Amino acid sequence: MGPLAGVKIIEMAGVGPAPFAGMLLADMGADVVRIDRKPSGEGDAFDAIAGGALLDRGRRSIALDLKKPEAVAAALELVAGADALIEGFRPGVMERLGLGPEVCLARNPRLVFGRVTGWGQEGPLAATAGHDIDYIALTGALHAIGAKDAPTVPLNLLGDFGGGAMFLAFGVVCALVEACGSGRGQVVDAAMTDGVGLLMAMAYKLKAKGLWRGERQANVLDGGAPFYGVYRCADGKWLAVGALEPQFFAALIDKLGLEAGAFADRWNLRAWPTIKAQLEAAFAERSRDEWAALFAGSDACVAPVLDMDEAPRHPHNVARRAFVDVDGAPQPAPAPRFSRTPPKIARPPAKLGEHGEEILRERGFSATRIDALKRVGAL
Repeated sequence: MGPLAGVKIIEMAGVGPAPFAGMLLADMGADVVRIDRKPSGEGDAFDAIAGGALLDRGRRSIALDLKKPEAVAAALELVAGADALIEGFRPGVMERLGLGPEVCLARNPRLVFGRVTGWGQEGPLAATAGHDIDYIALTGALHAIGAKDAPTVPLNLLGDFGGGAMFLAFGVVCALVEACGSGRGQVVDAAMTDGVGLLMAMAYKLKAKGLWRGERQANVLDGGAPFYGVYRCADGKWLAVGALEPQFFAALIDKLGLEAGAFADRWNLRAWPTIKAQLEAAFAERSRDEWAALFAGSDACVAPVLDMDEAPRHPHNVARRAFVDVDGAPQPAPAPRFSRTPPKIARPPAKLGEHGEEILRERGFSATRIDALKRVGAL
C-alpha cells in the first residue's frame, strides 16, 4: 500500500526532524527500518519532548551498538540493500561512526543519503548546537511572527517539521526519482535554515515590492489586518477570520449584521485599528460556537479555533478521517491522499530493537552470525 511501496529506507534514530521524515516516508508505504541505539540514560521525558519517541509509528526497529565494529559492519550490510538512508546528526557524526556518505555510497552506489541539520553540512555555524527556535531566528521568520512587542514561538512546526523534515522527505524522494534514470545515488543536504528561508519566499517577495513592513502585526498576513486575524468571543474562546477577498469580506460583514458602507476604506492601514475595534465588539456578543454555527456553510472564511481535544471531533475532520487511533490516542492521519495507492499506517510504534533478528534474517544473516552479534553486545 502507498505510493512508496517497495522502497527500502534506513533511518538512523534521532530526534525531531529525522523521525518525522521517517514517519512520513513510512506512512507513504516505504519499508523504513530504524537503527536504534542503546538508551542514552537521559530518560523518556527528553525523548518525548524531542519527538523521537512520539514519531515512530510505521517502522521496524533494530538496536545496534555502533561503537562496536561488528554493529557497523551489520549496518553497512543493511545499507547495501537499501534505496535511501536518512539521518539527523550534526555534521561529521556519521563519518566518525564509519557510516558517512563516502563509505555508504561506495558500498551502494545507488543510495540516496539524506541528511537533515539545523545549519546545514557547511557554513560558519554548521558544527554548533541549536534548536528549531534558533534556526527560524536566522531566517527572518521568527521576527515576523507574533505581537507587536515580542516575537511568538510558533511551536517547532517551522524549523523541525516544515523546514527540516518536509524538505528532507521531499529531497529524498526527488533523488530517488533521479536515481531511477541515472542509476546513481547522491547526498541530500536538508538544512532547516534553508527550508524555512524558502517557506518565507512569499513574505520576502512582498517586502521587495514594498508591501511588507518590518514591524509585527502591521501587515496583511501577520494579524495586522482586521480581516485576517483572531477574535475573542463572549465565552473567551476564539474565531479565526480570513476574509481577504472583497466577496468574502462582504459575507463576513453581512453575517455580523454590520453596515457595509462603514468598511469601504478597509485597505487603508490607518483605518485598521478602527475596523478591528468594530469587529472585536461584534464578535464579543456571542460565544465561539454560536458564531461558528452562524457562519457554517458561508464564504466568510471564519472558523472556530479548536484545541487538540476538539479538533479530532470536528465533523469535517471526522468525515475526512483526518485523525486515526494509534495505541488508544488520536493522531493525524497520513497525508496527502492518493486515488490509486492510498497510504496507511503500517504498524504501531516499535519497541526498541523489536525487529532486530527479523531484519537481519531478511538480509541473509545466519542464526550463527546473529548469535555472535548478540554475544559481543553489537545487537
